[in-house]
Amino acid sequence: MSLALLAMAVLAGAANWMFRVLPTVLLRRDPQPGGLLSRFLASTGPAAIATLCVASVLPQLYPVPRDGLPLAAGVAATVAAFLPRRSVVLATLAGSAAYGLAYALSA
Repeated sequence: MSLALLAMAVLAGAANWMFRVLPTVLLRRDPQPGGLLSRFLASTGPAAIATLCVASVLPQLYPVPRDGLPLAAGVAATVAAFLPRRSVVLATLAGSAAYGLAYALSA
C-alpha cells in the first residue's frame, strides 16, 4: 500500500468523523431557525447525495469509459426515492443499492 493512499484514507476518515461529530457537539444548545448552523445541517443531505454521485461517476470515466447503466440506475433510484417523501436517507440508500445491484449484474 502506498503512503499517498494511506494518507488519503486517513484524511477522508478524519473528515467524515468531523462531519458527523461536529454537528452533535455544536447542537448542545438550540439552533436558531434559519441560522448558519441550521443551513449547514440542511445541506448535509444533498452533499451526501452529490458525494455518492461523484464517487460513482469517476470510476466510470477514468481511466477508460465504461458502461453507464449502473450510474443511470443509481441516479434514477435516488430521484424516484427522494421525490415522494423527500427523505434523503431513503434516497441515498435506494441509489446506493440500485447502483451496486446494476454494477454486480453488469460485471
